[in-house]
Amino acid sequence: MELVVDPLILRQRLSEIRRQGKSIGFVPTMGFLHEGHLSLIRAAKEQNDFVVVSIFVNPLQFGQNEDYEDYPRDLENDSRLAEAAGCDLIFSPEAQVFYPPGYATFVEVEGSISEGLCGAARPGHFRGVTTVLAKLFNLVSPDNTYFGQKDAQQCLVVKKMLQDLNYAINLHIMPTVREADGVAMSSRNKYLNPGQRAVAPVLYQSLQQAEALIRAGERDAAALKAAMRSRISAVPETVVDYIEIVDTQMLRPLERLTGSCLLALAVRLGGTRLIDNIIVNVEGQ
Repeated sequence: MELVVDPLILRQRLSEIRRQGKSIGFVPTMGFLHEGHLSLIRAAKEQNDFVVVSIFVNPLQFGQNEDYEDYPRDLENDSRLAEAAGCDLIFSPEAQVFYPPGYATFVEVEGSISEGLCGAARPGHFRGVTTVLAKLFNLVSPDNTYFGQKDAQQCLVVKKMLQDLNYAINLHIMPTVREADGVAMSSRNKYLNPGQRAVAPVLYQSLQQAEALIRAGERDAAALKAAMRSRISAVPETVVDYIEIVDTQMLRPLERLTGSCLLALAVRLGGTRLIDNIIVNVEGQ
């Protein structure tokens, strides 16, 4: 496996791969890899001849007083895990190289897809996401790219960007990978102390509770959100950032459930912000 830190060298290396007629799969990450990331790498390996993984903690997607400086980093271990999962090349540039002095170009997806949910809670976050991905996609020019359903809003934002900017890249959204107790795998789970980790399953449990209510016939979004909030708020140290039920195309809030619905939430446990979601199809029920 190769480790590349220079964007020009990355472009040259991947030009060689393309000249050989090989397909390229790309998994963008911020590192501190876990099984969720590794599942994406394995999927990319199954469907492509050559797999690129980026490991870059992107400063543009962190807001003021967020955890950019403290975000966990372990390139040595990440390299070992990525290689075992099938990665052929890791691209891990320095921030000052990727965004040199005077950098002034940004990419932004506007509208309800990016403005609600985490977009409302973290202004500027998705502009940072789409800007870094535009740069990475331009450098890697993959045939296929892989994202996890845990970041449902990000997936839709990326899908819209790919469509609007005419990228010839196939987007693959893979299922959320969970711990045995249902907690969605996340690099930020590392921040949780033992007590917080013990109660973290309440996020997924609240989503499961809402799904059970939907299966039983509940269609009122306010009632479902109230049930989830009650379940979560009963747990010490939890602070609800948002609980929303939206459509799965434009992420517009729903009053009554119909069709394919995204149930999404963000909750702070102590100082750690966790997100989770499920998709429920209520048609024909």
